[in-house]
Amino acid sequence: MNYATEKNNKVYVMGEIVSDKTFSHEVYGEGFYEFFLKVMRLSGQADILPVTVSERLIEAHDLKKGSFVAASGQFRSYNKLENGRSRLMLTVFVREIEEADENKNPNGILLSGYICKPPVYRTTPFNREIADVLIAVNRAYNKSDYIPCIAWGRNARFVKNLSVGDKVAISGRIQSREYQKKLSETETKTMTAYEVSVSKLAAFDNAEDFDIETEFDLYAFRGENRHADGCGEGYVGAGRRRTARQCRLKTSVRREIKR
Repeated sequence: MNYATEKNNKVYVMGEIVSDKTFSHEVYGEGFYEFFLKVMRLSGQADILPVTVSERLIEAHDLKKGSFVAASGQFRSYNKLENGRSRLMLTVFVREIEEADENKNPNGILLSGYICKPPVYRTTPFNREIADVLIAVNRAYNKSDYIPCIAWGRNARFVKNLSVGDKVAISGRIQSREYQKKLSETETKTMTAYEVSVSKLAAFDNAEDFDIETEFDLYAFRGENRHADGCGEGYVGAGRRRTARQCRLKTSVRREIKR
């Protein structure tokens, strides 16, 4: 196991299994199954996240619909052929089932990778600044995961000045978002997008310059990033609701923004 690549992509999620398991694939005789995990926010909304788990973990922990579970792993991507077109699919790949702890952030992710498409910066009708960025995260065995991320406020303004090939570290949460896909002039289809909502962001030139596990805390409570300044309500847990001042986040940068 390559420790460096393991640090590039770390996820911790905690919530309720809200679907029956379905078979995904088999590797060297070990079966893997998919289900959906409901992770609550303080706002009362929920992120419904796709999760992939080994049959061995399912049997060992009696995982089924209605179970409350905490898990750690990685956010992975793969391509799926649908109607003759390749579609990027995302899933939380579970490595370990952990003891649930309400003092931990129930939806945390750390990523370290490279920008692989020019960031797209825009302003919403509510005058919120947003930047979409696709991050390539290296995995063992010369594989990579391609993770869509969305930055807000100051982070969005910073991201729009970065270039393809720049290395970044990200801390945030995985969110689900429904949208309407237009199939024809009269027909639409409800689809679900999965992406990383960025809480903290750093850009750096060398891996030695930035230790993501030291700088960012996977289990710390963070804002939901629903507002233009990147500050939101936080998460459901044993802790109290944070105020705007308490959850205000500073962007960590390792070099000057390009102008």
